[in-house]
Amino acid sequence: MGAISTMLFGYKNKLTRKKLIWNAHLTLLVYCVGLLFFAFEGVICIVMAAPIGMFFTWLGFLIGYAFVEKWNKPGTPATVIVLILSVPSLMAFEHSVPQTEEVRSVVTSIEISSAPEKVWQNVVRFPQLKEPTELLFTTGIAYPINATIDGNGVGSIRHCNFSTGSFTEPVTVWDEPNLLKFSVTEQPATMKELSPYDIHPDHLHGYWVSQQGQFKLTKMPNGHTLLEGTTWYVNKIKPGIYWSVWSDYIVHSIHKRVLDHIKVQAEL
Repeated sequence: MGAISTMLFGYKNKLTRKKLIWNAHLTLLVYCVGLLFFAFEGVICIVMAAPIGMFFTWLGFLIGYAFVEKWNKPGTPATVIVLILSVPSLMAFEHSVPQTEEVRSVVTSIEISSAPEKVWQNVVRFPQLKEPTELLFTTGIAYPINATIDGNGVGSIRHCNFSTGSFTEPVTVWDEPNLLKFSVTEQPATMKELSPYDIHPDHLHGYWVSQQGQFKLTKMPNGHTLLEGTTWYVNKIKPGIYWSVWSDYIVHSIHKRVLDHIKVQAEL
């Protein structure tokens, strides 16, 4: 997008570098508005993707600018056609590329002024949380509401209820009051998109996959409890090096919301 818009606008036109780079990013903006208008994407996902979109648009601009100004101006139309055709050509082979799934873990901890035995009761299940005030969760990102459990011990089913649905969490380790560990067999959508339409993009289902989680309780010398929450997940959205920054931050924010709530309940 950055290369083609620069080459088309700069072809046979003497324009400054500044005008061409503004044109490239204006093209990106028009594309994003189109995603919203035609109900392909929501506001929050576009905002999250904006930094990487702007970076690659800038790289494309550099390629287009170098071609128009220094290399082979008469060949610009043919090059534009080749670039346009390269997109569907590369997409046709995308699924043949081996996909590696890295399991990531996020750990968040908090100190609670209560003994592990009391904290444990609020870890296994906890009552309704207050409505979120954090900007992240008011934009549509799924946030925890409460947690319930059917049964006790290994094999019991825990339900962590979010704003978009419920996580189903069969308990795999029940070491009261030290460790509660569970797998995840079902999970809801990761967010509710902000859009003029009721949209459900594919990347909200099956691209961020929670695999298991745990709460670890450690009794401290002062009688307090160190509570650690851990989530293991797979993020299939590429490039992972960029999107994992977002997903780690969101998981930490979810952990903090839950741990803060457990702390309040355990210290009553």
